Amino acid sequence: MMRQKNGLSRRNALKFALGTAAAGALVTAARAQDGQAAPAGQAAPAPAPAAPAATAPANAPVTPGWRRFRLGEAEVTVLLDGVRPGDGPFPTFGEDQSAEAVGALMEANLLPTSSFVNFFQPVVIRTGNETVLVDTGFGAGGREGGLGMLRQRLEDAGIAADRVTMVVLTHLHGDHIGGLMEGDAPAFPNAHMIVGRQEYEFWTSDAARSGPSAGNAEAVSAKVTPMEGRMTLAEDGDEVAPGLFAREAFGHTPGHFAYELRSGGRRLYLMGDVFSQFVVSFQEPDWHVRFDMDKEKAAATRRRYAKLLAEEKVPFLGYHLPFPALGYVQADGEAFRFVPETYALLIDPPATGGQ
Repeated sequence: MMRQKNGLSRRNALKFALGTAAAGALVTAARAQDGQAAPAGQAAPAPAPAAPAATAPANAPVTPGWRRFRLGEAEVTVLLDGVRPGDGPFPTFGEDQSAEAVGALMEANLLPTSSFVNFFQPVVIRTGNETVLVDTGFGAGGREGGLGMLRQRLEDAGIAADRVTMVVLTHLHGDHIGGLMEGDAPAFPNAHMIVGRQEYEFWTSDAARSGPSAGNAEAVSAKVTPMEGRMTLAEDGDEVAPGLFAREAFGHTPGHFAYELRSGGRRLYLMGDVFSQFVVSFQEPDWHVRFDMDKEKAAATRRRYAKLLAEEKVPFLGYHLPFPALGYVQADGEAFRFVPETYALLIDPPATGGQ
């Protein structure tokens, strides 16, 4: 469904909505681990039975559930599938560094040295006649730990699951594919699915099924393979929906895609797991990340996209960045910094600008 172009007016400011209904849970780290996607060398957890969406305990802060903004003629809604506190960021981030080095970086950024919070954020894009869901969160398998809130967030944001026409997956780790199914049925019954060809071919290969990635391959078999009949395998550069282009971003997984949205003179990148921690990923992009399957290639991909985003001043969304995961990259010497979006997207671009 198309909307009027965005302008800095009271009416349009109200459209830049911050959903606050039905808060998600901030749960203990021990419980939250139940829904965690396994790294390449570990088996993925078995899906848990379907359960009602979790609610926040009385002593937890209320967490906003969704945020909506316009990008040209497109409407973008960020949905918080859940929040997971725990130990870290070392050794998940900076796996090749010392705990002291990672802790010092956190301290320099006014953050705790040995604990952090991770976020999980699918996105809905209304572009042309399509309602596109990018990634699906944990699904039922995460709800006992306060994750898997996508269904509730969609309802809060006024988006019916049966009105989603397309599901686009950046990659096939468990925290991105878990919400594809509810029990034995597709969670989005009228949606076509887009998956990168290299990504799908890897996770359905004998090598993936028999090697250290077997646990995640099993999850792909349970969640993704049943929908092969409604699946398109995308290549780098494909326009998978109006104005939405697949962009190669390999390293985190063998076929990880970012997606570039172009609409009405605006651009936005959906980066998936290229940038997974808002300090380390930018200020130390070469540090290894435990969940990156090809660590050197993932680091090169981080640098390449950080440079592109900084030079072209294009906003982006990062699946694991602090809610609402929307911001910019700023060059800082040989490294970069994450700058949260504030109000630039409320203002129309110059008439001669844009693509």
